[in-house]
Amino acid sequence: MFMRWSWTVVLLLLLPGAGGAQEVVAPEDFDSIVSRLEEAISAGSSGEEGEGEAQPGEETSSPATSDSAPAWTNLLRVDAATLTLLPGRGAGTDEGFVQVEPMMALGKGESLRLILGAPVRLRLWGGGEGAGLVRKEDWDTLSDWGQVVRLFMVGGDTPNSVWLGMMEGYSLLSGHLVRRYGNRVNPDSHPAGVIATGTLGPVYAEAFASDVLSARLTGAEVALDVQHVLFGRPPVPGRYTLALSAVHDWGQVGGTSRPMTLAHLDATAVVLRRGRKGKRVEAHLLGGWGGRPGEGGAWGAVAGVGVDALTSTVDLRARLEGRLQRGGFRQGAFGPDYELARFQVAGPASVPLAEASFPEGTSAYGEVILSWDAVRLSGMRQRHLFLSLGVEAFSWGRVDVDGRVEAQLLHRDFSLGVGGLATAMGQPGARYVVSGAARWRFLGGNLYALGQGGTLLFPTPEGTLLPGAFAAVGLGVDNAH
Repeated sequence: MFMRWSWTVVLLLLLPGAGGAQEVVAPEDFDSIVSRLEEAISAGSSGEEGEGEAQPGEETSSPATSDSAPAWTNLLRVDAATLTLLPGRGAGTDEGFVQVEPMMALGKGESLRLILGAPVRLRLWGGGEGAGLVRKEDWDTLSDWGQVVRLFMVGGDTPNSVWLGMMEGYSLLSGHLVRRYGNRVNPDSHPAGVIATGTLGPVYAEAFASDVLSARLTGAEVALDVQHVLFGRPPVPGRYTLALSAVHDWGQVGGTSRPMTLAHLDATAVVLRRGRKGKRVEAHLLGGWGGRPGEGGAWGAVAGVGVDALTSTVDLRARLEGRLQRGGFRQGAFGPDYELARFQVAGPASVPLAEASFPEGTSAYGEVILSWDAVRLSGMRQRHLFLSLGVEAFSWGRVDVDGRVEAQLLHRDFSLGVGGLATAMGQPGARYVVSGAARWRFLGGNLYALGQGGTLLFPTPEGTLLPGAFAAVGLGVDNAH
């Protein structure tokens, strides 16, 4: 458990022409506290004003001029805190640090953002004989230096974009190989991942690497618009698509993984599409087949239905699938628990993932991602409620659950977020990781009290996972409200 008492000092300098009120940001996990800096940049540089703005899909009446071009926004922040880490079950010793976290952020509209900075933990006590001034687990590999780049993004939500930084809840397009994956679930590993997207005619592609500084996970998915190929460019693209994805684990992280390649073929057909200005509803059918190239008998199949609904205040995505697994292959193999399973899988086996087998059977998978705001959604940043939940139940008794809920209450002055991961429920050796964060803004909203807490799993040199816990209470000041 660690106690964190911090004052956050934020300086926001807006160059001429960058106006607009700052939005309150959603609650954040301890590992993703930097997300609120991105929110502040986005809100300030886009000049969004809330209820008086045009709704999504509506055009403004005033013509665009050179004065409307977004200006550069820059933000500087320094965070100081005391930090104590305490392993659970009496194993290991507690360690105390003073943590200093400088931060610099730049943004230009919605298309360009850069955030640099990383926490530096200076030892106060603990760590045993020979422990250095700086916590070595934070900087003992080349990958850890990736945490200096908290975020780099070019292109925004356009079809051609590049994104670099921490990966959390990432799914590769269809999501049948990489789904809800996080590259920093291991609290001693801090890699920066990269995602690139591009489109050319009827082809849309997305590629990723979970670590730009070492060989970890890499993959890509290429989707083909069949209607475009057969009948020319359609008025609304993506109604009928075929997609091929492949992901490779290089087996060079943690010393417990072996190289592994998975591939998947997907077909999607939109069977219902209704839309008018500011509103859209879409339903689609999907099916696919995947396997491990070069390994006979390792394959799986999937079929399901999905629904997307979008209004000015609601963004809903839901999916329900039936899955079949054979020969050790499973859909969503690179999921939220993957970076921990490298060291020790959840369940009765208690061995590294490379040595574990996956039972044959079937499963049902459901996922819901909901954003709602009573006023209006603002680029998925302003929301009274955010819910993300994925559940998979297997025919042989195992259940995996991964979810997070965030809420803004009391005129957005109080924000609360709770997240959790439960793997191999119903089996011996089930794994649970939970976290929560709360913030209450007062004195005009720029001063706030915050609290955080939860559990962690630390890998050991022997390849096992050592449980621990954390808690935090502090005060902060910023201009994100």
